[in-house]
Amino acid sequence: MKTAEPSREKLREVALTSPVGFLAFGFGSGLAPKAPGTFGTLAAVPFVPLLLALPLVWQLVAVATALITGVWICEVASKRLGAHDHGGIVWDEIAAYWLCVLFIPYQWPWLLAAFVIFRFFDIIKPWPIGWADKKVSGGLGIMLDDVLAAIWTIAILRLGMYYLS
Repeated sequence: MKTAEPSREKLREVALTSPVGFLAFGFGSGLAPKAPGTFGTLAAVPFVPLLLALPLVWQLVAVATALITGVWICEVASKRLGAHDHGGIVWDEIAAYWLCVLFIPYQWPWLLAAFVIFRFFDIIKPWPIGWADKKVSGGLGIMLDDVLAAIWTIAILRLGMYYLS
């Protein structure tokens, strides 16, 4: 049985009245009426220079922390909304995009390619992304399909890097 779509007021309440909701809704970007996942991924971009300025070990710690805590963040926001994996919950896109950028050169064409390819896989959901999206529930399920989309993105970009070098 499908749950009713949360009202605009409920979305704003969850997104803007607690730190967890604010993170889950990508600093408010998930409130975009169209393409919230794309706006959520865009919200990740300004943090990329800060992330990549860290030593590699701290980059890995930061992204691992974003991914692991993302399971909890997305679970809490989902429960507060009363809707599993609502499109406005975009922390999964943010953390997964950060994962992508760890494996590519810090140059705008690569960052743009990562953005476009990641969004493609997140929207189209080829196997096993679609499987995870349908079969894994809770915060883990919300995060897992985006991590898998990031892995596909990294594989494509690394292949491109190999053939371009």
